[in-house]
Amino acid sequence: MDLIVKPTPRLQGEIGALSSKNYTTRYLLVAALAEGTSTVYYPARSEDSDAMRRCIQDLGAVLVEDEEKAVITGFGRRPRDVKELNVGNAGAVLRFLMGIASLCPDVTFVNTYPDSLGKRPHDDLISALEQMGVQVEHNDGRLPIRIRGGKPKGGRIQVSGSVSSQYLSALLFLTPLLEEDSEIEVTGDLKSKVVVGQTLEVLEQAGIVIHASDDYMRFRVPGNQSYQAKTYTVQGDYPGSAAVLAAAAVTESDVLVKRLPVESKQGERAVVDVLRMMEAPLTHENDEVHVKGNGKLKAVEFDGDAATDAVLAMVAAAVFAEGTSRFYNVENLRYKECDRITDYLAELRKAGADVEERQAEIIVHGRPEGVEGGVEINAHFDHRVIMALTIVGLRAKQPLTIKDAHHVAKSYPQFFDHMKALGAQVEWVK
Repeated sequence: MDLIVKPTPRLQGEIGALSSKNYTTRYLLVAALAEGTSTVYYPARSEDSDAMRRCIQDLGAVLVEDEEKAVITGFGRRPRDVKELNVGNAGAVLRFLMGIASLCPDVTFVNTYPDSLGKRPHDDLISALEQMGVQVEHNDGRLPIRIRGGKPKGGRIQVSGSVSSQYLSALLFLTPLLEEDSEIEVTGDLKSKVVVGQTLEVLEQAGIVIHASDDYMRFRVPGNQSYQAKTYTVQGDYPGSAAVLAAAAVTESDVLVKRLPVESKQGERAVVDVLRMMEAPLTHENDEVHVKGNGKLKAVEFDGDAATDAVLAMVAAAVFAEGTSRFYNVENLRYKECDRITDYLAELRKAGADVEERQAEIIVHGRPEGVEGGVEINAHFDHRVIMALTIVGLRAKQPLTIKDAHHVAKSYPQFFDHMKALGAQVEWVK
């Protein structure tokens, strides 16, 4: 379905942040890997987290849910012998489960999104699994991927971190269950280190011991560990909230977003600092962010590597800032649901923004007077692009039509409901 975003001068109201997708997928996984029954409070509902729900049940976990919590009885180190797993369009879920699926004799991950996840590479994780004695059949590093495992071996493992930290996280979930101790060495640069911190935080809560070097480039993992059944509470999601906060910053606003912890390991928490640097009037206390926007912003320079999933929303805010903004160290945006540099900037230009790209940078020449709009733009089936283009539409002079905007459900199904509740002029068109 397509969506029309009309110019919206004012946003007002309060919402609770949706639950963190990153923490939800990790808590669901460690609960499935435990012997016994765990409880996860406030798990996110999105296509990504639902993909993890579906797959852990296929692998033998028992899941019972109500509106407040998920109760999961795990399969421990013995997943069910399944032939096929479908992760939908969820890259992190695929990568985490490629590790766990190597405990099964023969599993194929099917390719149901050939134009999105089906185009993304997984060679670095495949190479690491092959070092562990797992046989992997694949299509040039892409789906469909067949894993013939059963008895992966620990020991010395090298994994590249230069495309994604998710490959490393996959190994950190798997190696504690192996008979042997493991030493994992990260080669190249490690992208999104802050997300590795989230993985380690969740593993520690699940009773797993991992010895990590300060720079996260070397890990010692004792073998023969067991995940413990625990109770977890999912915190609010900064990546999704980044779009709401940026929307409040570019308009006249009085917007309160709850459930965003001041002390959080989510790198996208940086959106609060970046909007402050852009001189957006806001406060952050008692796990609430309160934006009283006046539509006036200043340009900013920001290293986006630690806040990958908030960069597009920040760029959208910078479209209306005074001066030239630069977001650097963001090459891994190219390896997401779409090329979030080339594809996104092409659509911003259609809307009237003045933007440039480098291999690992986005440069924005701000237009405080607003952009023209009045065009149909293609969000490339990418939830983050959809949310970011919505921000731009609020300040366009003519309405923007966003193609296939329903794909926002991948991470934030309630996004447009929340935006409407704050006063945004958005409407679905068939």
